[in-house]
Amino acid sequence: MSTSPTRARPGKWLLRRPKDDAAARLFCFPYSGLGASMYSRWPDSTGAVEICAVQPPGRENRIREPHFGEYADLAEQAAAALRPYLDRPFGFFGHCGGALAAFATAVRLRADGGPVPDCLFMSSQVAPHDGPFGRFLSMSDDELRLELTELTKALGGRPDPDVIDLGLGVLRADITANQHYRLDAPVVLPGALHAIGWTDDAEIRPDQMGGWRAYATPDRFTAEVLPGGHHTFLDAPDELMTAVRRGLAPAPRPTGGTR
Repeated sequence: MSTSPTRARPGKWLLRRPKDDAAARLFCFPYSGLGASMYSRWPDSTGAVEICAVQPPGRENRIREPHFGEYADLAEQAAAALRPYLDRPFGFFGHCGGALAAFATAVRLRADGGPVPDCLFMSSQVAPHDGPFGRFLSMSDDELRLELTELTKALGGRPDPDVIDLGLGVLRADITANQHYRLDAPVVLPGALHAIGWTDDAEIRPDQMGGWRAYATPDRFTAEVLPGGHHTFLDAPDELMTAVRRGLAPAPRPTGGTR
C-alpha cells in the first residue's frame, strides 16, 4: 500500500464513522470545489439507508493535504479507504463533478475485484464518454469566484473573500480533473444506475444525460427527472430521498459467488 501524503486513514474520508447496525449505506461525493459539509442539510439516514458524506483530500478538514489530482487517483484512494464499510448493500451518489468522482470509484472497485455499488445515483452530469461538458470548464477565475460566492449563499453561508479565494484553488483543481476525465466507451457495471435530472437545471438538462443508459444492463437503468434546479439536491428533497430508498431497497442477493 502506498504511503504517499494523499493516502489518508479511512477515518479522514468520512465526517463520521458509519453505524454498525445500518442496513444499507449511501456514500455521497461532493460537488466540485466543495467538501463533505455540503451535505449538512441531508439527514443521517433515510429509511434504512445511512447517509455517509465522503471527504476528499485538499478541502475543509483536509485542506493541508495535497489535492487528489485526477479522478483515477481519487478513485484509487477512495476505494481503499471506503472498502471496510462496503460490507452490506451500498450506493454512491454524486452531483455534477461529484458524479464522475463517484463513478470512477465504482469502476476502480470493480477493477480491484472488490464489492461494487448496488446502485449508482448520477445527478446532473453527462455520461463520461459524452464529456467533458459544462460551462464551468471554460470559466475564468473571476467567473468562478462569482459562482463560489453564489454557491456559498445557496448553502446558507456568508461569503468571505479569503475563504472564497481558498475555495477557488480547490475548484480550479477539481475542474482540471473533470476536464481530463473522459472514457472512449461506456463501462457497464453490474449494479443499478439511476440518472437523475432536474426540471429547472440550467447547467445540465435531463435530456443530456441519456448516455448513462449504456452503463447499466437494460433492466437496471432508471432515468428520473425531479422538480428543482441545479442546487435543489442540497436540501435533500423528499423526491430524491424516495429515489435513494427505492434504489437501495432490500433485494434477493446472488448466492454461491462474490458481488
